[in-house]
Amino acid sequence: MNLRRQIRPSPDINLTPLIDVVFLLLIFFMVSTTFQKETRIKVQLPEATTEATAEQVPEVLDITVDRAGTFYVNQKEVVNTELVTLKRAIEEAAKGDKDLPVIISADARTPHQAVIKVLDAASSLGYVRMTFAAGRSQPADER
Repeated sequence: MNLRRQIRPSPDINLTPLIDVVFLLLIFFMVSTTFQKETRIKVQLPEATTEATAEQVPEVLDITVDRAGTFYVNQKEVVNTELVTLKRAIEEAAKGDKDLPVIISADARTPHQAVIKVLDAASSLGYVRMTFAAGRSQPADER
């Protein structure tokens, strides 16, 4: 019978898989990170002795659609809901300025077709700067 203690080899830590994982993480972060060069130009503006004039607030074209689908252009009601009438009202309110931003304010229960009609009328007249107005919802505990 052999009563001597058996010598076990010491456990070795294989670093190869660990290094592979670290390199894969490094490559992942290098590929997924965006690098932006921000250039900052330092300009010292000249000083003026006259008072600054008040800046003019840019004019906007406000088109509102109520719950029934009635159109309002700059707070004036459009006679009917026809596309031709809506186009004419937009042209009169804008006075030929195609660069005006168009803000579309629609009631939450407005028919979808009415909003599409406003978008169609404005885009066919050449307006490209359009946005939708929305209210901020309140949390349930504040209602």
